[in-house]
Amino acid sequence: MSALRRHLVSLTDVDTAELRHLVRLGVDYAGGQRLGEPLAGSIIGIYFRKTSTRTRTAFSAAALRLGARIIGYGPGDLQLNTGETAEDTGRVLSRMLDGLVARTAGSTEELRAFADQDTMSVVNAMSEREHPTQAITDLITLARRFGRLKGLRVLYVGEGNNTAAALALSLPRFEGTELYLRTPPGYGLDPSVLAQAQQYARLSGSVVVQQHDMDALPKPVDAIYTTRWQTTGTSKPDENWREIFDPFQVNQAVLDTSPDAVFLHDLPAHRGEEVTAEVLDGPRSLAFDQAENKLNGALAVLDWCLRDHTGFPVH
Repeated sequence: MSALRRHLVSLTDVDTAELRHLVRLGVDYAGGQRLGEPLAGSIIGIYFRKTSTRTRTAFSAAALRLGARIIGYGPGDLQLNTGETAEDTGRVLSRMLDGLVARTAGSTEELRAFADQDTMSVVNAMSEREHPTQAITDLITLARRFGRLKGLRVLYVGEGNNTAAALALSLPRFEGTELYLRTPPGYGLDPSVLAQAQQYARLSGSVVVQQHDMDALPKPVDAIYTTRWQTTGTSKPDENWREIFDPFQVNQAVLDTSPDAVFLHDLPAHRGEEVTAEVLDGPRSLAFDQAENKLNGALAVLDWCLRDHTGFPVH
């Protein structure tokens, strides 16, 4: 990673001190403690090959609020479609842009190819394997709600998808946290992600446990989290996958296993599938606060990526 340009391709590239700083930045932005346009004069590309409401809007709005200008690219706009390599595309864009926020929903290796230069920051706005900016959003949401991350207990219910992976690679870095994942059989975290998360947990005195049933849920927890069952850009190998997933719905009975727990969802939600309307729209739901914190997370990520240690933007 360049001293002048930081990338956020995977949370495994970010050390614990940097992750803590990103969360603090996001909380500061949420509280209105950072003003001005620190990225005035910067130009940021917003490249989305897959649909997005929250992430694309958050990064576009964040760039504009920070004083940058943006160039938007749709799925058919870059000559990657005609066979140009990701390496060449990154080299070209890096001579014109200060940052690139990209959602490919494919391999993170393409994003690493974009980042193989030292003049343009690259932000992973969701790949098939990991959704790092969602995790930063989630940590900001929890920190704002509880005033801390240390010692929080979180139950994640649903597929071990890119959102779950990002949560597992981030929350266990904070001391004494407990992350319990209840994932359908055959749809758990990638084993390498789970192993890395448990390594982080050992270093911080935290806990990461994955099970494939809904028996004897841990209680009490501080937050219960789910995501939609049909993740962007993926398909299920089992024709009867809905039958496999049905027991993992977050309904009022699941929420009430921890009477003081808040509910989290990265949205979009399908009421009646992964979550009931009673839970999603209920008084303990922070799902739409999470959506708002997408902006605070984007502000923090762009600030951290595009400014050097002196606090001034790098052009």
